[in-house]
Amino acid sequence: MENLSDDENINRAWENIKENIKTSAKESLDLHELKQHQSWFDEECLCFLDQRKQAIKEWVQDPNKSNVDNLNNVRGEDSRHFRNKQKEYQKAKIQELETNSKIKDIRDLYRASMTLRRVTSLELI
Repeated sequence: MENLSDDENINRAWENIKENIKTSAKESLDLHELKQHQSWFDEECLCFLDQRKQAIKEWVQDPNKSNVDNLNNVRGEDSRHFRNKQKEYQKAKIQELETNSKIKDIRDLYRASMTLRRVTSLELI
C-alpha cells in the first residue's frame, strides 16, 4: 500500500514539474502553436510527405545513383500530387463562387473570393 501511494505521489510531482516547465517555456520563449495545413492537405498528402522524407533519409545515408533517382522520382510524384490537389481545391472554390453569385449570397461570395485570392496570390510569389 505504501509503495502505491509513493508511486502516485511521484507521478503527481512529475506531472506538476512537467506542466510548470511547459508553462514557463511558453511564457519566456513565446512559443506558438504549429501552423495548420491548407484545407486541401489531407492524409494522402501526409503519406506522400512521409515517402519523400524516407527517400531523403535513404539518400543521405547512401548517396548512390539509385537513391538519387528514387529521390527525384518521389519528389516529382509529390509535386504532381500537390499541384493536382491545389487545382481541385481551386476549382471547388470557383464553383462555390459561382453558386454564391447565382443565389446572390454576397457575404459568402466575398469570403470565398478572399480565400481564393490569398491562395492564388501566394502561388504568384
